[in-house]
Amino acid sequence: MATDLRPERLRCEHLTNPFGIDVAQPRLSWTLAAERRGQRQTSFQVWVASSPELLAAEQPDIWDSGRIAGPSLGFHYGWQPLDAGQRAWWQVRVWDRDGEASDWSAPAWWEMGLPRAEDWHGEWIGLSEAAATSEVAPEDLTGLLPSPYLRTAFTLAGPVRRARLYATARGVYELHLNGHRVSDALLAPGWTDYDARIQYQTYDVTGLLRDGENALGALLGTGWYAGYVGFGHNCGHYGARPALLAELRVELADGTTRTIVSDGGWRGTTGPIRYSDLLMGEYYDARAELPGWDTPGYDAADWKPVSAQPRDTVALVADVAQPVRVVAELPVQATTTPAPGVTIFDLGQNLSGYVRLRVRGAAGTRVQLRFAEILQPDGTLYTENLRAARATDTYILKGEGEEVFEPRFTFHGFRYVEVTSEPTVLDITGLSGVVIASDTPLAGSFECSNPMVNQLQHNIVWGQRGNFLSIPTDCPQRDERLGWLGDAQIFVRTACANMDVAAFFTKWLVDVEDAQSSAGGFPNVAPRLVTLNDCAPAWADAGVIVPWTIWQCYGDTRIIERHWAAMTRWLDLLQRSNPDGLWTARRGNDFGDWVSINSDTPKEVLATAYYAYDAKLMAQMARAIGRDDEARRYDALFAHVKAAFNRAYVSPDGRVHGDTQTAYLLALHMDLLPDDLRANAAARLVADIERAGGHLTTGFVGVGYLCPVLTATGHLDVAYRLLLNETFPSWGYSIKNGATTIWERWDGWTAEKGFQTPNMNSFNHYSLGSVGEWLYRVVAGIDTDPAAPGYARILIQPQPGGDLTYARAEYESPHGPIASHWTLADGRFTLRVTIPANTTATVVIPAASGDAVTEGGHPAGDAEGVRLLRYAGGRTYYAVESGCYEFAAPMTA
Repeated sequence: MATDLRPERLRCEHLTNPFGIDVAQPRLSWTLAAERRGQRQTSFQVWVASSPELLAAEQPDIWDSGRIAGPSLGFHYGWQPLDAGQRAWWQVRVWDRDGEASDWSAPAWWEMGLPRAEDWHGEWIGLSEAAATSEVAPEDLTGLLPSPYLRTAFTLAGPVRRARLYATARGVYELHLNGHRVSDALLAPGWTDYDARIQYQTYDVTGLLRDGENALGALLGTGWYAGYVGFGHNCGHYGARPALLAELRVELADGTTRTIVSDGGWRGTTGPIRYSDLLMGEYYDARAELPGWDTPGYDAADWKPVSAQPRDTVALVADVAQPVRVVAELPVQATTTPAPGVTIFDLGQNLSGYVRLRVRGAAGTRVQLRFAEILQPDGTLYTENLRAARATDTYILKGEGEEVFEPRFTFHGFRYVEVTSEPTVLDITGLSGVVIASDTPLAGSFECSNPMVNQLQHNIVWGQRGNFLSIPTDCPQRDERLGWLGDAQIFVRTACANMDVAAFFTKWLVDVEDAQSSAGGFPNVAPRLVTLNDCAPAWADAGVIVPWTIWQCYGDTRIIERHWAAMTRWLDLLQRSNPDGLWTARRGNDFGDWVSINSDTPKEVLATAYYAYDAKLMAQMARAIGRDDEARRYDALFAHVKAAFNRAYVSPDGRVHGDTQTAYLLALHMDLLPDDLRANAAARLVADIERAGGHLTTGFVGVGYLCPVLTATGHLDVAYRLLLNETFPSWGYSIKNGATTIWERWDGWTAEKGFQTPNMNSFNHYSLGSVGEWLYRVVAGIDTDPAAPGYARILIQPQPGGDLTYARAEYESPHGPIASHWTLADGRFTLRVTIPANTTATVVIPAASGDAVTEGGHPAGDAEGVRLLRYAGGRTYYAVESGCYEFAAPMTA
């Protein structure tokens, strides 16, 4: 009998058909679909060929893996590395549980970039210093530079068979070829430490070239390289001016090749973009546009020769993650006129991006756009919290009918847009909010019967979308936008639930390692810029926690291997500095439980807890990559730090020093207490919540552990109470007061005090949204078994509570889609579950007896693919094979 098992969703290095990678032996993965319950892959075979035609002809000329036993996840290509620019086509077939072979999958491919330094032949080119000054920049912002326009022309003698354009920039760039924009990617090449590593991108431009004359052009922006980044008026962190490096490789139909590179033969000028800065905004004078500048035959006689510099030793690396793109466009929801000549447009959603403006007016009319997240009581923009970021775009009309303005190399964090003009006679024919983000695909969805909780999930997703832009930033609106490690480590599990961030964090973890000090200290931010300290507890620990989490969510052990040496250096530094097991030395900025409310967790308690937690996770990761001796060493270190923690900070009755919610959460979550004290500590945690009037007091560090720990210690009702609170401080309070993203502070705005200090008050900051993982893992009940990372074994254990009558979630796991949808009506609990092929699950039904549970309307114990495991604590546990199921039972009281 033919199998119904089908390999689908073929990916390489977490991406679909990736261009220009530089991994010699990339990871290949696929998911499996089947109609029959219990289907699984018992073996597989991979073919790799130089064309899809050869695969169809059963002639894999690059590699045939042969039949390999096992389930596979992240299987490595195992033959000789490909050449620079070479494309490999691949497909897979599998054998099912009965030994029947599937059909071959549809082909997928990956393509190599230019992985070796000697593969590159171009030079860095840009405008000379004399040609790179802005006459319209404010006097206090001398780093605002006009965007260079660069071009070269060349002739091809015949039709093109294949062409690849490899490019990067010191700064940010946009490529044009024969009058067409090459890519929809924005702010390429993305932010890295430009002194250590610069990403490059690869583009297929075969269809844009032509026989005869061609023109290649580029626009440059200062970006993170030379523009304003971080606090205050700080710019030029890596260099003074942007520059381009590009290489176009063309193969003609007759087999001859041409290579066009960035060099001194290019010419450059400035045009309408008088400046375009990430923080300060863009100034665009449409009267200075250069029509046809990127087309063949354009007269560039008055353009200047470019400044060219040889390449240095900074590594050029392939971009490994999804690019920044436009991911949504939002219409205006309302307009107001708080003063004559001032119009404020409300997009109804706090976002990261820019405005697309359609306008008519006289030539020379100056239109100014200012941005804000929230309004003052008088209806004007609240911009004090932007600090030194001007967040202002200026457009000068050319006066030729309807004109469209959207900036090139800036973005803002905003919901409200203020438009003014000089003169005030202006016809705005259209305005919309353009949302940009790293284009990480949505992986999860969550919904329940409570509208406030649904809005909370919405706010979490939009906070993630607004802050995952090349790196995980802290906020998109003010003069900061740094990659804070503490924020990332507490939110990473929620991030994985919402979106496929495997490639995104693969990239950023290299930024983290680049920023590690020679002594082993992980930084506060990565890339390390503006705030140069390291070793802050809960921040530096991201260097261990984030790789561990990515492994748990995606089953990716290569990320552990890639960063093992860096993680080891970090633990070695902690041990050298704190041999007695208490983290008292080398605590850097020592942020503590940042923005906690009416609570002060002792910093030495927090630090030592993370010291122990790092050791615990290192032991688990060591075992996963076969380093058993090191696992035993880290087990011993965890026991050592745990003992020191108890001697120093835990009383015989279970009181943890500080007696704060976060102190108990850390001790309980990180397994630092003896078993006989856990119940006492949990009771003290609940007592503290009651003393706070049933409210949380946690900051960034504690908030992510709050509901999970309460659930694990038998206080699910308290967790739901905190989730559903609408009084201050709570998630519901911000939502009740109009939040559409997660606020940085619980008290960002209160009815009694108004706005918090503008020195630090973001209204789009994802950290306090780390409750999102609990919505998926507990409310909807989708989780991975820690003993089988990557959802190879799945836990389906929804735990209803509060006023919820249903919850549903779907998650696109590395093995395929998982779904959990429960309803509660008239005391009866119903659960619909989807488990992907090639996995198994433990499904937990809140029913005290298996006899009361049905599946598909029949006793669950008789159902195909279902096996009773045990009854315990008012729950019935089943081992379930892959497939779709519907369980029902009277709800346990």
